[in-house]
Amino acid sequence: MLTSAGGRRRVVVVQPYVPSYRTSFFDHLHAQLADEGVALEVLHGAAPPQQADRKDAASCACAIQVPTRRLPVPGGRSLLWRRVHRRAALADLVVLEQALHNLEAYPLLLRQLTRRRLGGGPAVAFWGHGRTYTKAPSRAEAAVKGALTRAGSWFFAYTDGGAAHVAAQGFARERITVVRNSVDTTELTAARARAMTPGTAEYAESVLLRRRHGLIPGRTALFVGGLDAPKRIPFLLACADRIAAELPGFRLLVAGDGGERHLVEKAASRPGSAVVAIGRTDARQTAGLGAVSDVMLMPGRVGLCAVDSFALLTPLVTTDWPWHAPEFEYLADGRNAVITADDPACYAGAVSALLRDPARMDALRRACGQDALRYTTQRMATRFRDGLLEAMTQERRNPYAGTRSRPSRQERQGRSAPTVPSGERSPDPAGHPSVRDLPGDPPGQRRGDRLGPAR
Repeated sequence: MLTSAGGRRRVVVVQPYVPSYRTSFFDHLHAQLADEGVALEVLHGAAPPQQADRKDAASCACAIQVPTRRLPVPGGRSLLWRRVHRRAALADLVVLEQALHNLEAYPLLLRQLTRRRLGGGPAVAFWGHGRTYTKAPSRAEAAVKGALTRAGSWFFAYTDGGAAHVAAQGFARERITVVRNSVDTTELTAARARAMTPGTAEYAESVLLRRRHGLIPGRTALFVGGLDAPKRIPFLLACADRIAAELPGFRLLVAGDGGERHLVEKAASRPGSAVVAIGRTDARQTAGLGAVSDVMLMPGRVGLCAVDSFALLTPLVTTDWPWHAPEFEYLADGRNAVITADDPACYAGAVSALLRDPARMDALRRACGQDALRYTTQRMATRFRDGLLEAMTQERRNPYAGTRSRPSRQERQGRSAPTVPSGERSPDPAGHPSVRDLPGDPPGQRRGDRLGPAR
């Protein structure tokens, strides 16, 4: 398929902004697509106000910042208009965030419709959670979001659960790619290994860290992430006091930045406090904290911190709070994490019990190490690349195929799974849509792919 970009196929990905944890993924995707003769551009705006406090905005070689207008609407929300259309018009495929407030989506979808009838303009795909995980949407919002999603030609789902939801709402299963959202943990894993190896500079730093803060093996927990409302910092700090009352010598290392940093600093300043305020850390510093910590505490929203916990070999302890991000699906209670009732006393008790049980800790760490191999940005980029190539191929063959206007009654009732011939797809033990083993996966571990029949 020729384009106006020197005969190369072009993909444009539109993002709200580029956070630092995404740069490795886009670098890998850029390189992998270049090997296939496909150009990639990531068009983005500045960090939105609710994310700015995290101070994690970044860039990468394929990223271009575009002007963005924010239009306030009632309820404290904003509609966004990013000036992407001139560059998007030259693309074969545009991948948009699955969100209603992005106004650039609507003219691009209209142009896609025109393209299919009259020719010209890019195909439009969506990338997102698949469903609203972190709040309860209204029925109207869910219906409109479903209709918007079904207007796309392809869908890139963060996780298996989100893909299942999109398929159940009527999106063609063979046009869904599960990417298994991840974050680059290469440096984190390597730095932690060095911090555990006597004779290295990182090991010496970990010894000093233990001395400086009076850290005791088997009595140290770590929090790393944004210090904001979704992470439920007051709950975390209250539980730290409860655990310290049960386990003398317990310490909670809190690394991160955000709007509730002052709560952490206030707690840490109290005489005899179990809380140690670390502040914002880079990958090397975070690895050092992981090397001296036994568990990761996250009573609030679990997202990509699940992947960090695997890389650091610090099993995550969280709650069954209903508003976790999609990556919560990576956790298996009792295997690679501990999930408690959403109650401070129950949570603190579970942490105390785990820290008193070295054999159980070792079993959880082994599972974390296994899962660290499954969730990497390299593999995420490969899944995304394969989906992009397939999407462009399918669009060229049949631009009218793909989605339907709404799910059938049987699909809404969960009876839409097609019969798949034996051997085409490997089953998912968690009961999610099937995915295939691909080269490079550890034996017995799966890699995300299309939900439809295997190629």
